[in-house]
Amino acid sequence: MKYVAALAALFLGAVPVQAQDWVKLDGVEIAQGLTGQELLYENGDRQQFLKSGETPYFASRPSTGYWGVRGDQYCSVWPPSDLWSCYDLERSGPRFRFTGKHGDQTVGVLVE
Repeated sequence: MKYVAALAALFLGAVPVQAQDWVKLDGVEIAQGLTGQELLYENGDRQQFLKSGETPYFASRPSTGYWGVRGDQYCSVWPPSDLWSCYDLERSGPRFRFTGKHGDQTVGVLVE
């Protein structure tokens, strides 16, 4: 049931108009906002952000990477690669928007 509510918030924008403004997060806010949380993405995939730095990703082929904060960006690495990718992170209510260095964006909503 919690996934249904998360999907509704993601696809229907079920947040008040004033909460729809995206706010860029700094490093502390990124860590506070993601640690111990799970996001549901538009394609149905889910990702957890564990305190240990692991980030399990549940898709057609589950995988586990590592996440962290570098400066004011969210960063992750997915073995076997050792290259970290970093993203600006914005928040609007329960939604998080990741923006890559080329402007690519991914939106996820908190699963509660």
